[in-house]
Amino acid sequence: MSGFIRSAWLAGTLVLGCLTAFTAHAAEKVVQVGGGLGLLDQPGKARGSVILMPGGDGDIGLGADGQIARPGNTLVRERKRFAGAGFATLTLDDGTDPAQAVTLMRGIAKPVVVIAMSRAATRVGPALAARPDGLIFVSAMLDDFRFRNSPDSLPPTLVLHHREDTCRVTLPATVDAFLAWAGNRAKVQWFTGGVAEGNPCLARGHHGFAGIESQMVAAATRFAARPR
Repeated sequence: MSGFIRSAWLAGTLVLGCLTAFTAHAAEKVVQVGGGLGLLDQPGKARGSVILMPGGDGDIGLGADGQIARPGNTLVRERKRFAGAGFATLTLDDGTDPAQAVTLMRGIAKPVVVIAMSRAATRVGPALAARPDGLIFVSAMLDDFRFRNSPDSLPPTLVLHHREDTCRVTLPATVDAFLAWAGNRAKVQWFTGGVAEGNPCLARGHHGFAGIESQMVAAATRFAARPR
């Protein structure tokens, strides 16, 4: 290959790389979901859909331009892993309607699985009325969910929980009570390891699967592909 041809080939490769990166970024688009905004990432041929409901008050500060003011929540940080695993991914901001989110994603790719982290368990109830194919709880406030809902409302459900979660509202002891309440509708996968820094109820500790986020996402996507 001559020097000129090689230079042209390298330049073309760099341009293609930039276009690919731009296309990947552009794949995320802001959509209206009820009274709030969601961020949709839709692969060309999705193997299913996941709806990510971040913890806390659910307010991630999603702007109309797709920028996120508060991206620290684990599901928000890891949303690209879900899309990279082949799932159409809808990240919800405060004010969105989870039931409408399920309906929207059912029109994109099935099965549709809702993933609720921590305090999002207190807001996931309306989504169940839209009959998603599955539900995943990540470090969730399971006691609060039990008090607000009936086990009959549960689709196939997976609980992802860290054995060393020391957040007072998501202690590992709450999992057994939830499983007994849910009957055969729910199962658990336990995790260990990672790192723990700062507030035990925030994303940089075991509560947020810090250091083992990829393991959590892998477990979630395995279930989301065939929720049962």
